[in-house]
Amino acid sequence: MNIGIMSFAHIHATSYATAIQRIPDTKLTAIFDTDTKRGEEASKQYEVPFFDDMELFLAENIDVVLICSENVLHKEMVIAAAKAKKHILCEKPIATNVEDAKEMIKACEENGVHLSIAYPVRYSAPIRDLKAAIEAGELGEIIAIRSTNRGQNPGGWFVDEQLAGGGAVLDHTVHMVDIMRWYMNCEAKEITAFANNYFTELKTDDAGIMTIVFDNGVIASHDASWSRFPQFPTWGDVMIEIIGTKATRKVDVFNEKLQLYGKGNKSLTHLYSGNDTDFDLIVDFLKAIRHGEKPLISGYDGLKSLEIALVAYESNSRKQAVIL
Repeated sequence: MNIGIMSFAHIHATSYATAIQRIPDTKLTAIFDTDTKRGEEASKQYEVPFFDDMELFLAENIDVVLICSENVLHKEMVIAAAKAKKHILCEKPIATNVEDAKEMIKACEENGVHLSIAYPVRYSAPIRDLKAAIEAGELGEIIAIRSTNRGQNPGGWFVDEQLAGGGAVLDHTVHMVDIMRWYMNCEAKEITAFANNYFTELKTDDAGIMTIVFDNGVIASHDASWSRFPQFPTWGDVMIEIIGTKATRKVDVFNEKLQLYGKGNKSLTHLYSGNDTDFDLIVDFLKAIRHGEKPLISGYDGLKSLEIALVAYESNSRKQAVIL
């Protein structure tokens, strides 16, 4: 199976490229990037051809493309790849607005290709264990959910709203609301949210908090931010707590760690020791494509989590709850 990567703008592109090199009968064949310098550096690192022309790149013998560009470019790249009959794994969020996301999904359906969104949190071992416990009835009926995704400010294009489509609320909401939807198989119906720049002087939001009411009556809260300072022992957290009628269970994806004490900027560093979620995401997606099956995560999943994040901004702007 031949894989092409469209842009190395997103930090996950390097882990995906490394994952491809580890998978038998899979080859990283070509790289395209709108940033020539960035693309040429990746081409040299992975020893594959670089293209600065998207049409020529898509004309190559490629089965699957991974899109890791700035968020605002997702639509253009997905639609072009779909028309070239390539299966697609696109970084989150799927797009910067709902209309674009719907157009992307439609283009993939019309061209008979699969569109999946990169939500590696679904592949975290403890997140999956909790999913199994819920389905086995160990927690009883779910009453409420609490989640957090609080990390460091990524800088670069992530803090440019014209390229990213939003700030921390968009960046750090879609992962966890995707997990909520996956756990309960239901949709959000009402959002109340607050967002602002509390930790920096950015023009975009660097933190926000929201309450989500789902159509099954479950009330969830989510805390999204770029609040961790550079000297913090780890990048941040990805936590979810499920409150049920029989039991309550809490998972922090990054809490599987070793503690390293040293000198310098960080006297304490947390070394993640859990499973490689990026690798498992790529393996599972490619397995689905090889066998002609639907990937675990769909374009529709990307659309629904995007809707929640964007409605959170609307709620903040209107200073009231918003019905989806």
